[in-house]
Amino acid sequence: MKNTAMTTRVLATSLLLGAVSATAYGEDRVATFDLGGLDTLDALGLSDRVVGVPKSNLPAYLEQYDTDDITDIGGLRSPDFDALANSKPHLILFTGRQGEWQTEMETVAPTLNTGVQGDDYLAAFDDNVREIASRLHAEARAEEALETLHGEIEAQREALSDAPRTLVVTHNDGNLTLNQHPVVHEVLGVETLAIPDSVTSETYGSRTFTPLSADAIGEIDPAVVLIIDRSAAIGNEPADLEALEHDLTEAGASDVRLVSLTPALWYLSGGGLQSLAMQVEEVTAALGSSN
Repeated sequence: MKNTAMTTRVLATSLLLGAVSATAYGEDRVATFDLGGLDTLDALGLSDRVVGVPKSNLPAYLEQYDTDDITDIGGLRSPDFDALANSKPHLILFTGRQGEWQTEMETVAPTLNTGVQGDDYLAAFDDNVREIASRLHAEARAEEALETLHGEIEAQREALSDAPRTLVVTHNDGNLTLNQHPVVHEVLGVETLAIPDSVTSETYGSRTFTPLSADAIGEIDPAVVLIIDRSAAIGNEPADLEALEHDLTEAGASDVRLVSLTPALWYLSGGGLQSLAMQVEEVTAALGSSN
C-alpha cells in the first residue's frame, strides 16, 4: 500500500512553486494560534512570515518554530496578549479554541478563523488553505499542494474500501468517548458503526458526548479501535492500553485491536496540509495492516 511518502510529496510539490520569494510582497507578518494553519504556512514555504506561535503546544514536526526570533504568544487556551502585540503581526490565525478572545485579538491585528468548520470537512479544509494562501500571495503553491493531497486521498480511499470495522474514540483521564472523526469517516470514507440503543449520550452546554465503556465497545463489535489520546496530547497520563485490553477481554471482545494515534497530531494540530497528509497515512497504516 503506497502511503509512506505522502507528506514528503505534498511538501515537495508545494515548494517547487516557490520561485517567487516569500519576501517579495513585503511585511506579511503572521501570528498563529492554529497549529494546522502553521503547518500549512510551513508546507507552502512561508515560514519566514511567522512571527508568533504558542510554543508550549508545538507538536514535534513543528518544533523548528521554537526559536528566539519567533515570539511565544501563550497557550492554545491562554493567549498572551502583550506578547502577541509585541510580535507586531499583520494577521492572526485562530480557531474555536481561541474564539472567545477574537475581539481582543482584533485590537492587535486583523484575524482569520482557520478552524475547519461546516458539514463538508474537505471542502472547508480546501477553503482554509486557499484563504491563507491568498492573504500571503501563494495561491499557485496552494493549488499544486491541494492537487497532490487530493490525489493521495483518493488513492487511500480506494485502498480502504474494504477496511475492517473501525471505531474511533477519544481518551481523557481514563475515560473513552465516541469520536466520529471526519478524517477517518468523511475524508477516507471508512464506514461508521451503528451505536446500540444501550449507549446514551450526555450534553454539556452546546457539546454532546457519548461515553463508551468496555462493555459498550464489545457490543459495538469493532475490529479496530483508533484512540485519540487527549490526555497524552496535553501532557497528562496517557491511556493504559493493557488495562483497556483486559477490560475488553472481560467484556467478551478479546479480538479488538487497539491503535493509539499520534496524540498531538490528532488533538492539537490537524487541519493543515502536512497534518492531514500525516493523519491519512496513520489511518491507512493502521487499517491496511488489518486486512
